Amino acid sequence: MTEPEQPDLGEQPGTPPLARTTLDRAAHRRKDDAWLAEAWTRGQVLVVDLDKGGRALVTDRPDGGAALILVPSSEAPEAERWFLGEDADGTPLWTVDAPVTASEGRRASTLREIGHLLDDRDAGLFTAAAALGNWHRSHAFSPRTGRPTTAVEAGWARADADGQLMWPRTDPAMIVLVHDGVAGPSGRCLLGHNASWPTGPDGVRRFSCLAGYVEPGESAEAAVVREVQEEVGITLSSLRYAGSQSWPYPGSLMLGFHAVADPGQVLRLDPEEIDEAHWFSRDAIAKMIAGGYVDPESGVPMSLPMRSSIAFYLVEKWLQG
Repeated sequence: MTEPEQPDLGEQPGTPPLARTTLDRAAHRRKDDAWLAEAWTRGQVLVVDLDKGGRALVTDRPDGGAALILVPSSEAPEAERWFLGEDADGTPLWTVDAPVTASEGRRASTLREIGHLLDDRDAGLFTAAAALGNWHRSHAFSPRTGRPTTAVEAGWARADADGQLMWPRTDPAMIVLVHDGVAGPSGRCLLGHNASWPTGPDGVRRFSCLAGYVEPGESAEAAVVREVQEEVGITLSSLRYAGSQSWPYPGSLMLGFHAVADPGQVLRLDPEEIDEAHWFSRDAIAKMIAGGYVDPESGVPMSLPMRSSIAFYLVEKWLQG
């Protein structure tokens, strides 16, 4: 099988919702045990319940957004402490993995649910906490020796009994919105339904951008070309980088692209990955965002991914463009 022809490349900067942050990670503090001990006493703590999908307590803002609820270290649950960094005023910020309980004016939500509703500071804080916590959960034992590990360097490394260190790793993945390059109402984009996704309430089927992991020895751009060909069987004519964001489920970095392809190509779906794909008009996408689109041929209601995802960001940018 021959490799697909590489498209022309370009750049298109962007800021997906979970790429926003004001967090100073203060990495130079992570080995300063004396400073960390003192910083804990005056720190603020974000409690994340990883057993419940990574839920944290939030409160609704008057403007329709949401805000994280942090607690003083003196009120934080007893758990392993991970230092996230410093706030703009120098307040040390920490996170712990422990149960959370909703109460009057406080609800427990995941980053998926409310990431786009948070301001820049809280979006960066919650994303870092979720990503770091999920890494700790999956690295309680050394992959080299099988021995138990403990957190060191304020939670930014783990060590086994021999002092062998390992650090958090991120899995690069690409995600691409393929469209026809046509401006205005007649433009169309290609979205697919993953074969593993269940049908939602009221028979709603979710459609999203094409995505996949970057394989060893592969560039992100080459992964885009390969995944599009593998999943829907078409080739691309151009490719533009659009931005990236962490997706800590459990530890991906999503590299987002816009790509142009000829919609006249025959779609050849990989049934193990994509069981349905369509070219959607801008009008159809606008109706999906508004929550009221029904496919005129099948009568099936269709929707887009959650607003905190980079997939929604890519689709919305295309719609606006």
